[in-house]
Amino acid sequence: MGPTGLIDLHCDTLIRDTFSGGSHRPVPGRGTLDQPGYQLSLSKMPAGVKWLQCFAIFVPDRLRGRDVIAYFERHAGSFYRQMERYRDRIAPCRCFRDMEAAFAAGKFGGMLTVEGGAVLAGKLERVRTIHDAGVRMMTLTWNAPNEIGSGHDTPGGLTDFGREAVAEMERVGVLVDVSHLNDRGFEDLLTVAKKPFVASHSNLRSVCRHFRNLPEEFVLETVRRGGLIGLNYTDNFLSEERRGNLDDLYRHVCRFLELGAEHCLALGSDYDGTDIHPDLDSVEKSLNIYGYLTSHGIPAEIADGILFGNAWNFFKTWLP
Repeated sequence: MGPTGLIDLHCDTLIRDTFSGGSHRPVPGRGTLDQPGYQLSLSKMPAGVKWLQCFAIFVPDRLRGRDVIAYFERHAGSFYRQMERYRDRIAPCRCFRDMEAAFAAGKFGGMLTVEGGAVLAGKLERVRTIHDAGVRMMTLTWNAPNEIGSGHDTPGGLTDFGREAVAEMERVGVLVDVSHLNDRGFEDLLTVAKKPFVASHSNLRSVCRHFRNLPEEFVLETVRRGGLIGLNYTDNFLSEERRGNLDDLYRHVCRFLELGAEHCLALGSDYDGTDIHPDLDSVEKSLNIYGYLTSHGIPAEIADGILFGNAWNFFKTWLP
């Protein structure tokens, strides 16, 4: 018996061909969502599995103003063109009801998200704009500062505009994602946020001392507020030795559970945006996490929650 399904809170597959180098050359005519050489590809996804994939529009820190608006529109357009192109396999999901409909039709679900609050171009009204375009989750920062606040590579917290943006996101219905936000920014967020937030692809700093990982006190606060945390597969976020195998993922899971995150833990692979160990480096391998966890003493109900149930319940509540 396996998991009910799988929900992955973050990947960079949608925009991979705009920033990644390496030896892979995209196959012409297949779009970014079905490239055989990518870590995540529709053709690799296991048939018959209830799978919701969050597809991020990664926003480079250097983009501002009209350039970032044009960039967003180009990639949002690509998302919907590919949803139409592969409509026999995947359906766009803007709410929980769309997820239910996609699964009932035997399709995967695709949810549009944004990685980097620079996408707002410093304009509060653009929260509504990206929501109307189907975005349902946004990381406030990437690595460097933007109009909202500072990423994990830089000092400083949320700006006045950032505080307004968080409140507007909660009002409109765009989930606040704290992955990449620096520690001071997280502390500032706690004084502003009225609703649960998400860390779409973040691990534990006490298990692996990387500043992209969450301190335990932030995990405890996320749990207290009923938030959601997606386990990141990046090798050096899982292990200081850049190992990042299933053993290392299990170590993070165990400590998260000790911190009370049983109902808040999910998956956030970061596929096509990072270096991943061969244990996890292709989309179909994500399902192996369930068997690994249960074979190492994690109850099946908890393992199923990590792969599917916790995110399912969160979206049911906050994206009805």
